Amino acid sequence: MEEVHARQETPENNTLSSTSTTKMVEESAAGNSSNDAGAAAGWGSDTVENKERPPEQDDNKLSFITWNVDGLDGAKLPQRAVALSKYLIRYSADVVFLQEIIPPYALFLHKRLSAAYTIIEGAKEGYFTMMLLKKSRITVEKSGIVHYPATRMGRNLLVARVLFKGQKFCLMTSHFESCKSSAAERKRQLRLVMRRIGKARENVTVLFGGDTNLRDAEVAEVGLPSGVYDVWEQLGEPEHCRYTWDTEANTNKVMQFPNRFRFDRVYLCPATMDSVPQLEPDSMALVGLEKLKCGCFTSDHWGIYCTFSAEWKCTDDKN
Repeated sequence: MEEVHARQETPENNTLSSTSTTKMVEESAAGNSSNDAGAAAGWGSDTVENKERPPEQDDNKLSFITWNVDGLDGAKLPQRAVALSKYLIRYSADVVFLQEIIPPYALFLHKRLSAAYTIIEGAKEGYFTMMLLKKSRITVEKSGIVHYPATRMGRNLLVARVLFKGQKFCLMTSHFESCKSSAAERKRQLRLVMRRIGKARENVTVLFGGDTNLRDAEVAEVGLPSGVYDVWEQLGEPEHCRYTWDTEANTNKVMQFPNRFRFDRVYLCPATMDSVPQLEPDSMALVGLEKLKCGCFTSDHWGIYCTFSAEWKCTDDKN
């Protein structure tokens, strides 16, 4: 079994000043920064134009967001933090997975969202993952962190066992090793995650989402185990959700050549036992497509918003 740790290592390349960034974000939330930062409450028009609206929610469906929020980029960080919180309030997803959270972002989100969400963090220092689980819909039974033994970037796997509508599910999020040169480690991390999913799937359905940094060729080389599905593929490969890191459309990063990748992925593994609840994907959309008044997008990644129907698998003894 992989070793479980309480925290990630602090990545060597995280050079942002936590103290100064925290002050900027807090000033923004209090409305003491520029007007671009917006007020702390509600979904106003001062940070985003309010054009992007989520679909109507169904109480019988599980709603879900995964998003790399690019906390390591200090450009317009207070404005982007406020925009992120407004998106999360607006979409009001049952389950939210965030990657590249830094301590100031974590502090800000705790202040804004802890009344509505149980918040679980993958670390306390450096940059890390986070789960936000809506208290009115999701009950957390237990959570833990699985360390990647060979990571050089402080990456890990955050896992939670939860109840949704009284039924057990397993949630997982991660931020795999970055950059083309880290392909070997990234594939090791994918294999580890798939092993963990395989261990859990006997009695619970598993939902994984995160910034995998995977290229299609890497996934093909590793292969997905039988019973694990790429939700984007399962929904028919919708073209509007193909690229989650797209420097043609997203101008937060200045690149010499445009890049378009599906780094952010959602995997679903239905439970194998009979009479165990499963999730069936219904929809997928991208989040964060609006440029803020400050001239940046909320992140250099688009977020992914999905909805799932909960179903119960039963065996018909007559067949």
